[in-house]
Parts: sequence; structure tokens; C-alpha cells
Amino acid sequence: MSLISQNAPSKKDKRRKVDEGADFEESPGFLGVEEADVTKVSNSTKLRRKKKKKNRDVDVSRREDEPGTDAAEEKNLEDLLFGSLYSFPEFGKEGNGDGEVIDATSGPQFYIDKSGSNSIIPFESEFKVQDHEQGQVIEFRESVWVDDEEEKLRVDVTKVNRLRKLRQKADETVISGSDFVSRLRAQHIKLNPATDWARIGSTADDYNSSDDEESDQIKGTGILQSTDDLIVKDSSRLLPGILEYSRLMDANQEESSNGPINSVHFHRNAQLLLTAGLDRRLRFFQVDGKHNTRVESVFLEDCPIRKASFLPDGSQAIISGRRKFFYCFDLVKARIDKVGPLLGREEKSLESFEVSPDSSTIAFIGNEGYILLVSSKTKNLVGTLKMNGSVRSLAFTDDGRQLLSGGGDGHVYHWDLRTMRCFHKGVDEGCLTGSALCTSPGNALFAAGSSSGIVNVYSSGEFLGGKKRPLKTIENLTTKIDCLKFSPDAQILAICSSMKKNSLKLVHAPSFTVFSNWPALGCNLGYPRCLDFSPNGGFMAVGNAAGKVLLYKLRHYQKA
Repeated sequence: MSLISQNAPSKKDKRRKVDEGADFEESPGFLGVEEADVTKVSNSTKLRRKKKKKNRDVDVSRREDEPGTDAAEEKNLEDLLFGSLYSFPEFGKEGNGDGEVIDATSGPQFYIDKSGSNSIIPFESEFKVQDHEQGQVIEFRESVWVDDEEEKLRVDVTKVNRLRKLRQKADETVISGSDFVSRLRAQHIKLNPATDWARIGSTADDYNSSDDEESDQIKGTGILQSTDDLIVKDSSRLLPGILEYSRLMDANQEESSNGPINSVHFHRNAQLLLTAGLDRRLRFFQVDGKHNTRVESVFLEDCPIRKASFLPDGSQAIISGRRKFFYCFDLVKARIDKVGPLLGREEKSLESFEVSPDSSTIAFIGNEGYILLVSSKTKNLVGTLKMNGSVRSLAFTDDGRQLLSGGGDGHVYHWDLRTMRCFHKGVDEGCLTGSALCTSPGNALFAAGSSSGIVNVYSSGEFLGGKKRPLKTIENLTTKIDCLKFSPDAQILAICSSMKKNSLKLVHAPSFTVFSNWPALGCNLGYPRCLDFSPNGGFMAVGNAAGKVLLYKLRHYQKA
């Protein structure tokens, strides 16, 4: 047997190897004999493979185009999420209708900026859209990101009925993409206006409601706009609820009084404190909260002191009692002068008075409803005012041009000191006999106390405008109100009564709520008779019937 016949493979083996793509390692005899047959089989197999692959690709592309298949749904979802890279969106296309895109090219929707520049060129810093139907101008904020391709797009607003309302002119048909977006925003704001209470510039004047319940709700809508009043502790804003304070050494610890304290008053420099009482002594203390050194003591032999007060300019102190005369103490010369009786008047007591904030006038309570006006320079009587009832309390406004008075008839009088006339008279609600008056710095509020322990807080503007109802009625005390005092920033209102022990309340004026931790549990205030705040609100002095002047530090205020 020859070598060729022994190594020659069968035809079946040759076809299988050719179909599987195997490489033949044949003998020289086999390569020489059947080379032509192998080449023919290999070429036919390659053509058959190419044809099958081409048919398979055509079938896949057809299946992707057919609706309802998984590949078609996947492609639609990709177009919805990421957009089509080489096709423009058609504005105004709804349902099966065909939208129209004018002047649109087949370029891509974006490009990659490889210049490396960090500068941003805004499309429009701020733009306005005018509503021609109502003549309103709607402003939009500056856009964070702007698509430059919006300018290239053109939208036919007459193609769809819903878009015709965006036209500004009757013959307008095609608008740019940016105009289309801005008009859609303006239409949305027009159909969905912002809530009134959420607007920053909204006020209660926009509401025309006479119901008091609704007006109270309107005044409380500020908390719906911001929670700063509840969580932000501002150095200038005093929060309601808890008052931070500390008890210091008594102001008159070095020399206490032998009788009840009737007056305490801070000097304008916040370091000098005046105390006076029925022991006929006028004392001055340098208040620092630690030593409280006594500076001066003046004894008045013939006058138990009912009231004493500094002039606002700090040059003199006025002292009065149940006498026809009063005293004036000069702080610069350390000299005391006796003034009175007043010429033409028969008053036997000048024990109650008030000094104007400009230090020009001293108003004394006279007999039979008279108010005596005395010049602080000449100490002469310069005028009188007459009420219908008896006078019980006086209070100057912050500018010193007006005087408030209250009395036995339950009315509050407003006097113009320039014309010496009463320009307004109103009833203090629920008051039978008035006992105390006080005005706040800035003249925004005034408080009126009565003999029944009721304190009404009024808005000065509303009271003069005819609204007689108070902003708040404070009913925490049940005995006669003897003293009312606003703090220098008008955030605290102090009310006290000398007829009951510990009857001193501090009210948070902006919210008209009483501080819950004042007085503290177990604190002994005695029978408070008078009080005063230092010029910057840091100190509060309280005089009681035991002859002590209690001194407190209000921690909210940084200065005395």
C-alpha cells in the first residue's frame, strides 16, 4: 500500500473540517492531489455565512421598527428620557397630529465646549413679560441655565388651538423657542397666582374685614411666612415666654430706708440711681451691681417724699409731697431750693407730677380736674388744662408735644401743649376709674391702668382714629394699678400694685404675654410701690414698702 492511500482522509472528514474552519495540516501528497477541491468548498462556505449574517441583521432591524416589540419600546423609552440626538422636538404636537418645525436643521441638539473657558455668557440677565390684557408686567428671576438652541427653534402657535392664547398680536403665527417658554411661564403665573399671605410685601391692609376675629388671624399670619420669631435668638429681639434675669445686691444695701420707697429713678448716665420715700430722705447711689456705693443723701425736714424724679437732661431732680410747694435739687451745685406755692393756685398737695421728655415742662395734678403746667427753668406756672372729672394720672408722649391724662370718669384725654387744647377724648374700655398711664418710646402704644387691676394696651394711631377697642387687655392683677412702665426699647411692660404682695408682672409687649418665670417661685418682692428701667434696659430697680430697692440684671440687654 502506498503512502498516499494510507493518509488520505475521507470526503466526510474534509467537509466537517472545512465547515468548522479547521486548518488542514496535510501531507505533500494530499496538498498536491486535492487542493482545488478544498478551495471550492471554502469559498462556498464563506458566501453562505455572509448571506446568513446579512439576513439576520435585516430581521433584527425589522423587529426593532415593528411597534409592540421589546426593542421598539426600549428605543421609545430612551428617546423620552434622553431625547433624540439628531431630531428637534416639535412644539405644538398633540395626539396623532403633526407638529411643524420651521427653519430646523438636522444638526445635534448640543455641542461640547472644549475651549476651557470658565466664563458663562448668560442668555438674558433678567427679562419681563407684559400681559397685554391686564397691562401687568410679570418679572422673572435670572435663569441658572439657558439653552442656546431655543433661539434657533420656531413654533407655530396657530397650529394648535390651546397655543393661540399665547399670541400677543392677532396676526402673529410663528415665535421663537425662548419667547414660547417665557409666554408659557407668564400664562402659568396668570392662571395660578401666589398665595397672598406668602407674598413678602403683603400687609393686612389688603383685607377689608370688619370682624375682629378675622383681623386677629390676619395679624398672626407672619408666623406662616417665617419661623425666625421662634427659633432665631436676635440680640435686639426679646423672645416671649422666659425672661433671663439675675438678682443683684440691693441698690440701697449700703443705706436702706426707714420707710416705704415711693420713687426710684435712673439718671441718664445709667450709673446714678435716685431713691426717695416717706423717711424724708433723698438718696443717690452709684449702681454697678456689686457695691452700689452711696453718693449723697439729702434730708428734707418738712416734706415726706411722695415722688422724686430726674429731669431728662440730668441737671436737676424734682421732689414733691403732700405740700403746697415742691423742691428742686441742683446736681451740679449740690444745692436744694424750695419752690412754691404756685401763684394764683390754692392746691394743698403737689404730690403727683410728670416731667416732659424735652425737660421744658413739669405737669402737676391739681384740684377739681386741673392740670398745672410749670416751666422747669423759671419754676413758674405757665398754663392750666381742665378735665371734666378729677385727674388721677398723667403721661407725656415721647416728643413732649402732647400730654395724656386719665381720671375718675374713665376717659383718656389727649392734649396739644402748643395750643393748650384737648384734641381727642376717648373711653377706656371697661374702666370705671383710671389710676395709671404710660406711653411707649416712639409713641406707638400707650397703656392705661384702672382701680380694678385691668390694664388696657392701645395703639395710639388707632385710638386717635376712632377705634376704641384695646389691642390687649391684661388681667393678671386684681388690685389697683399704681405703676406702669415701658422698657427703653418698648419690649417689656411692667405693671405693679402696692396693695398685694408680689403683685408685679412683666409683659412681653410685642406678643402681649406675661413672662412665666417672673416672679420666680419663692421670690419675695414684698409690696412693690415703684420701679424703673435703666436707660439701656440692663438694670431694673423695684422699690417696696419695706424700704428696700431690689436690683435685677436683665441679661438680654448688653448695656445698663
